[in-house]
Amino acid sequence: MVKLRLKRCGRKQRAVYQIVAIDVRSRREGRDLRKVGFYDPIKKQTYSNVPSILYFLEKGAQPTRTVYDISNKAEVFKELQISKTKSNF
Repeated sequence: MVKLRLKRCGRKQRAVYQIVAIDVRSRREGRDLRKVGFYDPIKKQTYSNVPSILYFLEKGAQPTRTVYDISNKAEVFKELQISKTKSNF
């Protein structure tokens, strides 16, 4: 199973995170399938590659609670609902 979760990088006391699609059995710093975003909690900056996130969500990937909250603030899930309604017609 694939999850969308945070991968820690940066230096001590100055952590930044990459949002990655990764196998559930991998470690936090393990090998990821694809990088789909970036999150800096200190500067409150977020970058999300929305098409990649939507691709993995449509394939059944589950976001962690933190990634879900970050994506929800970026309104990624509205894009997912819009694409589902387009495919129903």
